Amino acid sequence: MPINKVQVPRISDAVAASLERRILEGSLKSGDRLPPERELATEFGVSRPSLREAIQKLASKGMVQSKQGGGTYVTNALEATFFDPWQDMMGSHPNLREDMLEFRRMLEGQAAEWAAERATEADLTRLGQRFAALNATFTNENMDQRSEADIAFHQAVGEAAHNALLGHLSSALLRLMHDNIRLNLGELKTVPAAGNLLKSQHAAIYEAIVGRKPQAARAAAETHIDFVRETLAQTLRSVARRETAARRLSPDFSDSTS
Repeated sequence: MPINKVQVPRISDAVAASLERRILEGSLKSGDRLPPERELATEFGVSRPSLREAIQKLASKGMVQSKQGGGTYVTNALEATFFDPWQDMMGSHPNLREDMLEFRRMLEGQAAEWAAERATEADLTRLGQRFAALNATFTNENMDQRSEADIAFHQAVGEAAHNALLGHLSSALLRLMHDNIRLNLGELKTVPAAGNLLKSQHAAIYEAIVGRKPQAARAAAETHIDFVRETLAQTLRSVARRETAARRLSPDFSDSTS
């Protein structure tokens, strides 16, 4: 009778699977450059030809891309299919911003809950760094810096949830809403005490996760998005009223007289 042979995985397959896992879990992010070939080969304990074969396997899946003379980079393949069509529609359909915020409420509430349950010490350290960086942006009026720090904080929460799909979907959604987040923060500047409220809301999310309080973390994340949605709705209504009043005061037409 034939003896069943044990299937030993190829070295390059094992290395490719390990790198792929790092991309899935967010250790390697879109735009990150892979370490030099020699370093990776030493880390995995494999030959450089085996490492090159592993990288080629990932390249064939569209997960990494080599640039001539510039190394190998992680692509945004896991997010692009979500990101690209919605990015075009956001410009044509402003009402999608409300839908995005509604979706963020659901996604980030769950992310915060899972982060409170699953975050490792390393996750909490990184989350603390992102939280401190976000707080530091409230000392100036640079909305670009604040929006970048805001996105980084919420993305750290998503990654601390330790769900690959949620982490990448959250990343794609936040990237999609980058311009809107910056606009949101700019509009909220006109609301009295909005800055202090935003700081306290982010603090509530952070403290609930660090304190291992899943339900409190979910509630804090949902409260934050509810505040942003409602405050922006009020602000946009005020802007519309001011624009209407300005048009009435200075119409762009004149009555003709005979």
